[in-house]
Amino acid sequence: MNVLLLGASGRIGQRTAAELLSRGHAVTGVSRSGTVEGIDDDEFVAVAGDATDPDDVARLAAGHDAVVSALGPGEDEPAEVLTEMIDAVIEGLRRAAVDRLVWTGGAGGLRVGPETLLIETDDFPEEWVPVARAAIDAYDRLSEVEDIEWTYVAPAALIEPGERTGEYRTADRELVADDDGDSYISMEDFAIALVDELEEANAVYTYLGTGY
Repeated sequence: MNVLLLGASGRIGQRTAAELLSRGHAVTGVSRSGTVEGIDDDEFVAVAGDATDPDDVARLAAGHDAVVSALGPGEDEPAEVLTEMIDAVIEGLRRAAVDRLVWTGGAGGLRVGPETLLIETDDFPEEWVPVARAAIDAYDRLSEVEDIEWTYVAPAALIEPGERTGEYRTADRELVADDDGDSYISMEDFAIALVDELEEANAVYTYLGTGY
């Protein structure tokens, strides 16, 4: 596929670019600066773009088979920029006639019980709440979209750089945790989950939790 990757310069974005390229996909990596470190491949092109501008998204997405988002708020940006991004990406894809989107979401909206979300638990860090709520708002907007085949893929409660094992589990809007209740996934394996879903499309119109 010819894939547009938004947020390509971030830690998840770089790993997703590498995973896509390893499987033979062509990747256009979008960042604010137009530079992406650590990627040296003839099938990779780095470009500058504004993911809050639907005109820019449409221009960049044109001619691509799918869009993968690893977007998140910058250090100096409010969490609410996520809702600007999701609105711009949805509108941009419509204008570009691209109908497949895999979006990196947040774990805060995943269920940990019949009526309890992760963000509502006592152990959820207070400093993570603004971004988690913005990610939930982004999902709510995306969930109303029917003309784009989207999947909202969330990591485990803890995601860090680590080993690429190729093993992970998924659940439909549920937090994935091990037998001890720990919820974790490496960024490398999360990138695999993103690209697997892009290729296989097994969870279209789904808020997908991932983890070990």
